[in-house]
Amino acid sequence: MDTDKNHQLHQRIFDMVEAIPAGKVATYGQIGSMIGGCSGRMVGFALASLRYVENQGVPWQRVINRHGKISLTGSEAALQRALLQDEGVRFDTNGVIDLSEFGWQPKDLS
Repeated sequence: MDTDKNHQLHQRIFDMVEAIPAGKVATYGQIGSMIGGCSGRMVGFALASLRYVENQGVPWQRVINRHGKISLTGSEAALQRALLQDEGVRFDTNGVIDLSEFGWQPKDLS
């Protein structure tokens, strides 16, 4: 039962992340709040699970932390940054994305 609930939650998270347009980002907490009953940490765990599934097509790179930064480290962080830059997202000299410019603000989710 818990596995089925986790799968359903992960799918809802993936669906929400798929709605983020190219060139925009959302925070882990933002996605969790939009889903309801879900923390930013849970969103992070769900997105981390994608590395074990081929061809998901979920634009995981568009989810960052509340400070406008990439939370990953090493080569994963470099990949996320490159993917975002390819979409036109800009970083300042401290590696911060301006959420007022690049943050996703969906108009209507109903």
